Amino acid sequence: MDTCRIPANTSKCSGNTMECFMVLSTQAQKISIGILCGLFGTMCVFENSLVLYLIFSSPGTRKKPSYLFIGSLALADILASIIFVCSFVNFHVFNEAGFSKEVFLLQLGGVNTSFSASLSSLLLTALDRYISISRPSEYKLLMTRKRAWTALAVLWVTCATIAYLPLLGWNCCVLDSTCSELFPFVDDNYLSGWICFVVVLLGCIIYAYAHVLWRARQHVAYMEKHQAQAGKQNTRMRMDVMLAKTLVMVLAVLMLCWSPVLGLMIYSIFGRLSDHLRKVFAFCSTLCLLNSMVNPIIYALRSKELFSSLRRVFSHFRRQLKAAEESPEAESTHKSSVIET
Repeated sequence: MDTCRIPANTSKCSGNTMECFMVLSTQAQKISIGILCGLFGTMCVFENSLVLYLIFSSPGTRKKPSYLFIGSLALADILASIIFVCSFVNFHVFNEAGFSKEVFLLQLGGVNTSFSASLSSLLLTALDRYISISRPSEYKLLMTRKRAWTALAVLWVTCATIAYLPLLGWNCCVLDSTCSELFPFVDDNYLSGWICFVVVLLGCIIYAYAHVLWRARQHVAYMEKHQAQAGKQNTRMRMDVMLAKTLVMVLAVLMLCWSPVLGLMIYSIFGRLSDHLRKVFAFCSTLCLLNSMVNPIIYALRSKELFSSLRRVFSHFRRQLKAAEESPEAESTHKSSVIET
């Protein structure tokens, strides 16, 4: 096990650096974390898998850049849920500390890549709506499928590169610097940089949504003024307003779920966290899973195309069940008639 400089308030754990970060002290706390992770993680994987199926099973949605970005968000949430739940439960609930520094940083990099990609996908979605509303006549020329796929490739490569910097050498063991109080082997300067990266993403998203909402309000006023001239243009405006409101709901949930985690991360850089606050951080981390679980619900309720696809899937499933239930009875009736004949 690599020896790193332990934060002052955890020096009593100097014999094993990994044990310093196992903050859940009671069985009730471990069971609670296990239940939350199991529930949120399972629902998140199921719901986001359904969103991916609805997007890519319909030719109308899988060709649109906006739904490609939503698909990227769903994929990122699936990966984040699987990696986060497995590593988080294994570490905090089962207190598994037998793996090496490289294995831990590999897992942490996977979690950071997925959550960063989730946030970056929201940014691309916001920019897509920004272009759609601010320059509607040029939207199809500016936002093509090729450019959408290129943007997604750059997004995932950038997020993976930033997330795996600790594994590549930017960690407190290699640099002989002070480790973060929240993450083993993570250098405080790297954590500061990652927080700045997330804050910049959030700032860009907020700016884009502010413009989208401003233009959406203009569209609503226009539609109310020209209701007698309702046509294709007004229909397009209603779609833009609907999707803008949907994305704002996603952003509101994102901020609600991520603010406690980011707040404690920032506090840990400038001050020392008590054992109580470190336990609070562990529980607040599960809110990230809650965010990933709520996003697909918002899509299903707010996106007309996805909701219609979902209804078709359930209708098809019900017809199959009905046919499966009726087929044995029909076969039995047929056999009885043959015997009587």
